[in-house]
Amino acid sequence: MKVRLVFAVISTLLEEAALVVVVLWGLPQLGIEIPIPGLIVLMVVWGGFAVFTYRMGSRALKRKPVIGLPIMVGSRGKVVRQLAPDGIVRIKSELWEAKSTHGDIDAGEEIIVVGHDGLKVTVSRPGVQE
Repeated sequence: MKVRLVFAVISTLLEEAALVVVVLWGLPQLGIEIPIPGLIVLMVVWGGFAVFTYRMGSRALKRKPVIGLPIMVGSRGKVVRQLAPDGIVRIKSELWEAKSTHGDIDAGEEIIVVGHDGLKVTVSRPGVQE
């Protein structure tokens, strides 16, 4: 993590230096003048953006990957094709083959994942005890 932080600081400083060169040398060559206070505002905004993207990237890297059907137990979804007792459900914007544990469940009803059998999830209505 420290290496990533050092890399982020160095790359941000290089980006800020490039911004200064462009504003103070490149743009005047094209006849565009940006005052020093404008340059300072640009640098502060760019630095804030760098901090924001570093923090969001750090959160994404720390997050555990969500893989496998056992992780889905407890997830909620909706029935897409009636479960009688087999059908199709949508869980976290993905379609899954499913089997109802307690009879038929109509399309549009909410379900909760209670288990899996191979690549088929086992579901029930929320609040129904196993």
